[in-house]
Amino acid sequence: MNRPDPHSLPLSPGVYLYKDVRGRVIYVGKARVLRRRVLSYFRADGLSAKTRALLSHAHSLDWLTTTTEKEALLLEAGLIKKHRPRYNIVLRDDKQYVMFRIDVKQPFPRLEIVRRVRRDGTRCFGPFTSALSARETWKLLHRAFPLRRCSDRSMKNRVRPCLYHHIGQCPAPCMGLVTPEAYHDAVHKVCELLQGRSEPLLCTLREEMAQAADALEFEKAAVLRDQIQAVARTVERQAAVLPGGGDMDAVGLFPADAGLAVGIVFVRGGAVTDGRSFYWAGLTFEDAPELLWSFVGQYYSTLMPPPRVLLPWLPPDRENDCFGTEGVSTPAEEKFFERGLMEQSLSEKRGSPVRIVPPQNTRDNQLVDIAASNAREEARRHQKQPVTERLARALRLPETPRRIECADVSHTAGRETRVGLVVFEYGSPARSQYRSYAMPDSADDCATLHAWAARRLASGPPWPDLLLIDGGRGQLAAVQRALAEAGLDALFPLAAIVKARDEHGRADRRAGNVRDRIFIPGRANPLSLRDGAPELLFLQHVRDTAHSFAVGRHRRARSAAALSSELMRLPGIGPVTARLLWKKFASVEAMRSATLDDLQGLPSIGRVKATELLQKLQTLHW
Repeated sequence: MNRPDPHSLPLSPGVYLYKDVRGRVIYVGKARVLRRRVLSYFRADGLSAKTRALLSHAHSLDWLTTTTEKEALLLEAGLIKKHRPRYNIVLRDDKQYVMFRIDVKQPFPRLEIVRRVRRDGTRCFGPFTSALSARETWKLLHRAFPLRRCSDRSMKNRVRPCLYHHIGQCPAPCMGLVTPEAYHDAVHKVCELLQGRSEPLLCTLREEMAQAADALEFEKAAVLRDQIQAVARTVERQAAVLPGGGDMDAVGLFPADAGLAVGIVFVRGGAVTDGRSFYWAGLTFEDAPELLWSFVGQYYSTLMPPPRVLLPWLPPDRENDCFGTEGVSTPAEEKFFERGLMEQSLSEKRGSPVRIVPPQNTRDNQLVDIAASNAREEARRHQKQPVTERLARALRLPETPRRIECADVSHTAGRETRVGLVVFEYGSPARSQYRSYAMPDSADDCATLHAWAARRLASGPPWPDLLLIDGGRGQLAAVQRALAEAGLDALFPLAAIVKARDEHGRADRRAGNVRDRIFIPGRANPLSLRDGAPELLFLQHVRDTAHSFAVGRHRRARSAAALSSELMRLPGIGPVTARLLWKKFASVEAMRSATLDDLQGLPSIGRVKATELLQKLQTLHW
């Protein structure tokens, strides 16, 4: 790529995007001064190997200006998450971790397991990387401290206590069998435990148990004894590292032979509660500063940051090695400008100050060592050759596929046709990018895939490095023809996977079948992949995931159509109203239990019509 004209580049902050010859975004960066940052890529010397490789593949440059550096930081994180560029350090596992949430402002709040934090005044505890462990803790807390489990709507409509009340795991606030004060006493104990303040809670419970025993209230003493045991089991796996309490996340780095690994441990209430590790192949230690800043920015884009984030060291500003148009380096006082910018962004997200600091004492160093140890184990797990590299060789792909898409068609006798598209990135499913396409009713899978391919092209990038079709040569040819008609037949590689045939010539769908056939364009016979080969098993897993997703969306559409038909049999309910009801309520049971206020909340539904709907829905059977 040629050096751009300096006068064509703005002097304002913003984001720049390098694109390859196919128009795919291969790198996204931010800058306080776009001209200075972009021109730094075209210095005569001092460029890293990664930057030289980036420029060798770059074909064009775009930029977006912003009014402040903070806006550029947020825009950069959003564009990286959207395009997942090849030369950016991308956090591949950006799933929402589970957390506990409780709204203490309610008279009878419930403890919920959520994946998204909202700044609505509720208290949140976590995160937990294992949803299974979080749910086990949730069940243990409810057995020790009875709280309601039902939703607000169920609690409002309940006419008798639930089963949990009869087994002693719910105080039945729906029936007025507990006062708000007594209920909030249990809520306070749960919050104390989740904050890591177990010792004061245990002392209080032991005193209450002794008082109950002295008063000959042995049943109450037994309940308190069980609560003490439950608290002890909950905290026994937590290692206390901050005697004074406190919340922080500690980040550790491990440079492996073929990449960099990052580990993070969560400290809540002074105890290590959980941790997570990530690995990036192909990075060297000179990429560590960019990795740390990119990791912090992307990781906390979906999580609530703690008051303190501990890094192994404070990396200098990513623009610190840039040279201006006159060849003068950036001022030394701006060395840690990015730290202040990141702290400002995280503080606004949290609603209180957040500090990014290096280790300050021995305990901080121990936490960083724990995180680095976890990172080392993650790097060891990735030393084996990735299955995507084996797949690239087997399918004769030009490069290792980072993004794989797989499409499958599902219908019942040509009705409610759906095409399910699943996405795998770096060998793992990216569930947030799954898509379902409603297609015209048709029993011809080839025609459906031909029409779907045109819609996929219209949706634009990010493009896959491999598009896998669940089908044979006919389905593969249909998608290939759609790409050729659009003049984009070389946009991305194609492949198709089809079940092997049994002794009767039919698709072999028996359990344990590993003899699927793989077709690629320009080849009449299937590829000769060994039965049970890792690359073949991986393609089967991708295909099965797409099949399950497509079938599930088709069944949902079929149920919705059947329910809408049943609704429209009622007088006064047409397609528009049926669609509103189906969008608001997930089942007939939910419709029958709807209140007048629920129905009035629907668009264009007044009190009179809501009253009529309420009467009609009571007669609905399913």
